[in-house]
Amino acid sequence: MAAAEENSPARTARQLMRQCERATLATLREGWPYASLVLVAADFDASPILLLSDLAEHTRNLARDPRASLLFDGTAGLDDPLTGPRVTVLGEVAASADERLAARYVARHPTAAVYRGFKDFRCYRLTPRRAHLVAGFGRIDWIEQPLLTLPASETAALAAAEPGILAHMNEDHAATIDLYAQRLLGLSGAGWQLTGVDPEGADLRCGARVARLTFAAPLGDAEGVRGEFVRLAGLARAGTSR
Repeated sequence: MAAAEENSPARTARQLMRQCERATLATLREGWPYASLVLVAADFDASPILLLSDLAEHTRNLARDPRASLLFDGTAGLDDPLTGPRVTVLGEVAASADERLAARYVARHPTAAVYRGFKDFRCYRLTPRRAHLVAGFGRIDWIEQPLLTLPASETAALAAAEPGILAHMNEDHAATIDLYAQRLLGLSGAGWQLTGVDPEGADLRCGARVARLTFAAPLGDAEGVRGEFVRLAGLARAGTSR
């Protein structure tokens, strides 16, 4: 992949959408913007997934008007947050009975398993229409839908293979996952696990901490992901930067 494509605004936006475990949800209440904190996960194409209560104010707002936006903030830990990346994703939010989405959300947020089955909780998916990316001073772009999310043709095979990939890695290669976290991502602790894999990377969790392991280039199937995990393991063992 060319450097220009690696650093494209669309890919930068998707990286933020995938790595952030929380976002600010803006809905409309009586014509006024109403902002609230939500936990998020990402589908294989990077579309945001939410688990919302029917009793929440933002859910009532969405029932009246499904238009919404999500602000993903990647500026944590910076001395000057305005130099860091953030992206606002605009779209429509709709409830989904797809168990795959709910399972992906709970894998990202294990504590959600407690209330996932409550009658007033439903899984929702935001269908992105466009996004506004601010990647730092002077790096500002509007990104339209055709570029913002990945097409189904690039995600279907990996979506089908994900459960097997996660089970294999977590059960047979736990030590390697710790190496990814410690040596490639500079994180402490042991017991890291993979909670999700998609064409552009893998999601990790250890207790309350989450992390994102980005692939060198988008991958479309299990064989490609296997090769990338092997490559990353080699770099981790050698102490080499990606």
